[in-house]
Amino acid sequence: VPKCSFINDIYPANVTDNLIIAIQRTVATNNYYNTSHGFTFNAKATHQANEKEAYILVIGETARADNFGVYGYNRPTTPLLAQEENLVTYTDVLSQANVTHKSVPMILSAVSAENFDDIYHQKSIITAMNEAGFATAFFSNQRPNRSFIDFFADEAHRSVFVKQNAPSSANIPDSQLIDYLKEELADSARCHKRFVVLHTYGSHFNYSDRYPDEARRFTPDRITTIGYKNRQTMVNAYDNSIVNTDMLLHSIISEARNAGYSACVVYLSDHGEDIYDDDRRLYMHASPSPSYYQLHVPLLVWTSESYEQNHPAEHAALRANFNKPVASNLVVFHTLLGLSGVTTPYAKNAFSLCSPAYSSPKRFYLNDHNEAIPQAECGF
Repeated sequence: VPKCSFINDIYPANVTDNLIIAIQRTVATNNYYNTSHGFTFNAKATHQANEKEAYILVIGETARADNFGVYGYNRPTTPLLAQEENLVTYTDVLSQANVTHKSVPMILSAVSAENFDDIYHQKSIITAMNEAGFATAFFSNQRPNRSFIDFFADEAHRSVFVKQNAPSSANIPDSQLIDYLKEELADSARCHKRFVVLHTYGSHFNYSDRYPDEARRFTPDRITTIGYKNRQTMVNAYDNSIVNTDMLLHSIISEARNAGYSACVVYLSDHGEDIYDDDRRLYMHASPSPSYYQLHVPLLVWTSESYEQNHPAEHAALRANFNKPVASNLVVFHTLLGLSGVTTPYAKNAFSLCSPAYSSPKRFYLNDHNEAIPQAECGF
């Protein structure tokens, strides 16, 4: 029998408590620029000053690892990624949140489920890269909503929300982000050390709207009714959205490779998705009690040949750690700093996948009250 909490589960105490929490968070969020003012990472660059470097973080949306071919899925949803020799696929990765507005800020910052309230006082990895002398950019195919994602985007030297001025009905493909990436990588004369964040719309419902015809591999895929009886059509559409992500990541890797940088591309999804996978008949994400499908996400790292040559120890550690348990939101900040050679007191080798000191942490889930719950107790 599930345990019952008076504050969390008994009406009207739970409603009153949730209202108080919502007001407190709104006030704290609106005051973010004041509470984070003056924050610094004291970050410094350690790589050779003349090394031409590019680090690209691609944040997926609602993509679960179970439907990626490179994770053993029985459909060829990632044929292009499967051909990349310098790609490391991390096999046991769980997100700390099943909603975008919590997961993405943790990905971009030193904050994790265990100290989430520190987010009101700290800035993101973009500021750390700025301090280390990198040219920074943030490009999003999602709409701004004055959340921490927007606040962190403001830290970049250049930030663009592709849909900001588009009609609400506009269906802009993630591939448009490639044009902005090209511009950044072509501007090496101004700064030959670059950090770029690409925030995609990935596999967000309606799945059928997330991909062009050339990614339409599995049919029927036009979703007219949501329900268990229509599951196969929904899975077909979802899988096509993963095919489109495969094409997008292939293009991003190609741009990084062809631009001649010592480059790394890191991809992960913010959270996964339920698609009526079992007798529970769960659908979508953001439920108070997460399923494994909502938290099991892909995490992939590609490195250029020049990066492997220049930084063999980091490259070796990336491969050595591929099958260790990973808390995605926790490791990305530390891994990117390790890859780029940026030092700060906030960077921890124990959380960096490119360090031989990486140690699989205890994994937590950030619940609706911003409490860190051990994932072993989530019941999925």
